[in-house]
Amino acid sequence: MNTAIKPNHIGQKISRIRERKEMKQEALAKALGTDQKAISIIENSETIDEEKLKQVAKALGVSVAAVKNFTEENMISYFNNFYDNSSAVNSFIANPSHCTFNALDKIMEMADENRKLYERLIQSEKEKNEYLEKLLKVK
Repeated sequence: MNTAIKPNHIGQKISRIRERKEMKQEALAKALGTDQKAISIIENSETIDEEKLKQVAKALGVSVAAVKNFTEENMISYFNNFYDNSSAVNSFIANPSHCTFNALDKIMEMADENRKLYERLIQSEKEKNEYLEKLLKVK
């Protein structure tokens, strides 16, 4: 497979980004509401209208600038530092180096659960003390 990209061939850039994200043409087509043949045409086009480029970039989970400025040299740095998990397409792509949750939210949930558990423990101890006091009064 020849991975050389013409400097301004936008279709080849889209193709390489899609391949780097391990996405098939069919998946990109589904995200764009079109078919695989349309994606093939886009990827073989040297130019693409701006609105279509915005849609493709969003479906790929990258910015329009990332597509326009794509080169093999900056690709590694870009994809190692950029991950847009708000994209519906990206939800199908596993990326183990990025959290899918907010760590601070998880810590706050744990603190709240601990507080509730502590309150239940205190209530249980109060009930136990009340029961023991009743037993002592009876004797």
